[in-house]
Amino acid sequence: MSGHFTSLLAAAAHEESGERVPVTVLTGFLGSGKTTLLNRLLKLPDLQGTAVIVNEFGTVGIDQDLIAQASDDTILLPNGCLCCALRGDLVEALTRLSEQDEIAGAPLRQVLIETSGLADPGPILRTLMGDPAVRPRFAVAGVACTVDAVLGMGTLDAHPESVQQVAVADALLLTKLDLLDGPPAPALLERLQSLNANATLHLDRERLPVALRDLMQRQDALSAAAAQADARAETPFYRPVNPAIPTDQAPRHRDGIASFVLVRDEPLPREAFFAWMDLIVASRGEDLLRVKGLVHLAEQPEQPLVIHGVQHLFHPPTSLPAWPGTDRRTRIVFITRGLDAEALGQTLDVLVRRHMRNRRSAP
Repeated sequence: MSGHFTSLLAAAAHEESGERVPVTVLTGFLGSGKTTLLNRLLKLPDLQGTAVIVNEFGTVGIDQDLIAQASDDTILLPNGCLCCALRGDLVEALTRLSEQDEIAGAPLRQVLIETSGLADPGPILRTLMGDPAVRPRFAVAGVACTVDAVLGMGTLDAHPESVQQVAVADALLLTKLDLLDGPPAPALLERLQSLNANATLHLDRERLPVALRDLMQRQDALSAAAAQADARAETPFYRPVNPAIPTDQAPRHRDGIASFVLVRDEPLPREAFFAWMDLIVASRGEDLLRVKGLVHLAEQPEQPLVIHGVQHLFHPPTSLPAWPGTDRRTRIVFITRGLDAEALGQTLDVLVRRHMRNRRSAP
């Protein structure tokens, strides 16, 4: 067995086995309310040990009214959170946090990264998954995206960055609901659903900070997302997240982005699965906006393999000590641009059959 994913397993085996600090990315287009939400979040209790990194692109920065105390490169907030308003490299900020290992006297528990409004979250996710100085200590917990309930549709029409932000999110937080005369426009909700049907949509303005905190503090966030993704699944190989969207139409949205879940009921041979992942990463890596899931390998039936990737870059796969629930099927969430979901499942099927045939014919 050889290839990119085998190398990733080897890398994972050589990394520290200690518990990694979960990192949540808060994204959203300019003016969508990220900083306001962050300000509200930091007023909640039970955030001791939380570091907030403001990842700045250009001159866009955090609102000054968020800051309680400031020094040259750190901001200490009164509830025990540390905000690192660093203009340097994200790796440097995370390395510093790892070295000090505590925030205002409390052990470092979690990190929130607020991106600028024009930022593609992909590079941040790739840093968390691929940088050798970062990945042994930190792990992606989830991505939250703020969406302006008033201007959201126009923003999605005019700015491809906003589409990318919505597409990769685990949670969509609708902001500025208090400025509407009624509920959000159905067209906006349908657009968000078509872009990312797997994300949790939050429409209660008063509970948005709690929803963000819950995402940050959720244990095994990737496992939970994968476990929930198949709740509406119906066919053995490819199952659309939204049952209202026919299978043959799911990959073709107006923005060219689709989310779907690939489910396999039978355990997968390790060699066939890794060969399949190597193939799709090599051939369509640029179109894999985000991939996350639990994989049932035949060689380790009691320990699901967790995979998490952005485009060509995947975090070294790790195995959970046990399945998080009774469902032991392989469930992989794909957020892609122009990828044929049916062909994806069929390719995996072919490689599995070839593997089984070769094994039967081997002396």
